[in-house]
Amino acid sequence: MSKRDELIAKYAEALKSKAGMTPDIDLLTKVTIGCGPSIYNADSETVAASQPNELETVKNNFLIKKLGLSDGPKLDEAIDAVIEKYGKSERNKYRACIYYMLTVHFGKQSVYG
Repeated sequence: MSKRDELIAKYAEALKSKAGMTPDIDLLTKVTIGCGPSIYNADSETVAASQPNELETVKNNFLIKKLGLSDGPKLDEAIDAVIEKYGKSERNKYRACIYYMLTVHFGKQSVYG
């Protein structure tokens, strides 16, 4: 099993146990690949949800640039909702999981078509 496959399995388990979601493994794999090398770095693999600049990065680089959404309060509300569902007190909020949940939230699975 490759390192990436191990991470995808870890993310799938996190989505099940923390967010109560049964992930579409094909979509999760594509989202994980889309994260690029950041998944292999302990610091960039997670989203620091308590840091406003980190949430701005998620909004600007993922929601606006990757998913093609327009900026507005709905983006911040979606990020808050996803963080809440994943668990605010959860220390390790994996970037691939947060991105996966946001992709599903906005129905943008076709971006990874």
